[in-house]
Amino acid sequence: MGNFKFTKTDIEGMFVVEPAVYGDNRGYFMETYNENDFKKAGYDLTFVQDNQSQSFKGVLRGLHLQLKYPQGKLVRVIKGEVFDVGVDLRADSPTYGKWHGEILSAENKKQLYIPPKFAHGFVVLSDEAEFVYKCTEFYHGEDEGGIMWNDPDIAVEWPLEGIDEITLSDKDKKWKSLKESQIKY
Repeated sequence: MGNFKFTKTDIEGMFVVEPAVYGDNRGYFMETYNENDFKKAGYDLTFVQDNQSQSFKGVLRGLHLQLKYPQGKLVRVIKGEVFDVGVDLRADSPTYGKWHGEILSAENKKQLYIPPKFAHGFVVLSDEAEFVYKCTEFYHGEDEGGIMWNDPDIAVEWPLEGIDEITLSDKDKKWKSLKESQIKY
């Protein structure tokens, strides 16, 4: 499809996007999003907000969600490398509570789409990473929620080799397990 390769994951609605990269002795060029190409591939998305974060090795952000205003996110890395994860929280989904993860890096230029009604998180694998993402819904601070990053029932297989210490925000240290929180959309 145009300038993108779309690959479905084992979780309905979640997919990997690999842009065509055009390089020469000057560097490279790529489209990171094209509404027409996404629609031709069957992904009719409307994005309303772009975000960017910078983090250091071992920083783990997540697993985050919004309860009343769930966000779909098209995520990518422009510097460094992260392991990015989405967890299906759709009550009627056969993959409820299941996760999919991808290594996203400035080098591989992959993107991951995490649909609304999913929890999202990532851990930084490189010394530093810059992470950017498009959102289908605005951020509402009063509406945020989360699930503990190391929930034993979800059992995300975080690639933590070479990471001496996980760094979490105070908020991320307090999230409950999925079973305790009973989050379902």
